[in-house]
Amino acid sequence: MKFKNLTVIGSGVMGRGIAYVSAIGGFNTTLVDVNEEALQGAEREIQSIFEKSKKYGKLSDEQAALGLSNLAYTTDFEKGVSNADLIIEAVPEKADIKRSVFEQMEKLAPSTCYFATNTSTMSPTEIASYANRPERTIAMHFFNPVHRMKLIEIVRGLETSDETANLIREVAEQLGKETVVINEFPGFVTSRISALVGNEAFYMLQEGLGTPEEIDKAIKLGLNYPMGPFELVDLVGLDVRLNNLRYLHEKLGEKYRPAPLLEQYVKAGRLGRKSGRGVYDYTEDKELVKK
Repeated sequence: MKFKNLTVIGSGVMGRGIAYVSAIGGFNTTLVDVNEEALQGAEREIQSIFEKSKKYGKLSDEQAALGLSNLAYTTDFEKGVSNADLIIEAVPEKADIKRSVFEQMEKLAPSTCYFATNTSTMSPTEIASYANRPERTIAMHFFNPVHRMKLIEIVRGLETSDETANLIREVAEQLGKETVVINEFPGFVTSRISALVGNEAFYMLQEGLGTPEEIDKAIKLGLNYPMGPFELVDLVGLDVRLNNLRYLHEKLGEKYRPAPLLEQYVKAGRLGRKSGRGVYDYTEDKELVKK
């Protein structure tokens, strides 16, 4: 494998999950976040995943110890990227934030470094334009929870080289993941379908067609989905889903217009599991809400 040192930018739910699978995959992994408190929270969560993985026989004590030894945490952006072979950006889905991060990556990372963005909807071509190595830039769309979900959707930008696509597929395989390699189009494969289903579920709820439990049960048992659309949006975050729908609505038209009820929930602070309440109420699960 060409890569030894992998850096993840952003210690949120996705970033910490990517850092975990990277360390388990054998990469020297650095998790970077400018927020010290967020970084400490990520470290606690990653350690918890290691402990649970040992408890349930997913990892041996030796594998867990090796994985932990592969991990480093820093709020020093330059230190975090200066020796990276591959940087995976996992900051919020907002163009101005990604632009700022990629501009810093371009300035501080080695010229040989490859860049990946963990985006679920945004254009890797546009994101690549924030730096000066479009042939070495690609999207790696991970899924939540990263350590359990099998797929990485690899999305080539307009100028992504064949070498980059092949190398990133190898990285994904070393992380223990299955892959699809597709060409850029807004929403890719999975986000376009998921956004449509989830948004339609909100329209159904808004129209009084059924309760969230009934709609989720119908989708799971009738269509063989592993999770209902409301269970999934509570896991992903209603604010994240709304942001994605707004982007897809702008790029792909009316069929992606966010349901008014979804917008109301977000305005009310009902963001899902992370806030304690989304479509469902999680306030009784103190450990879950804390995470």
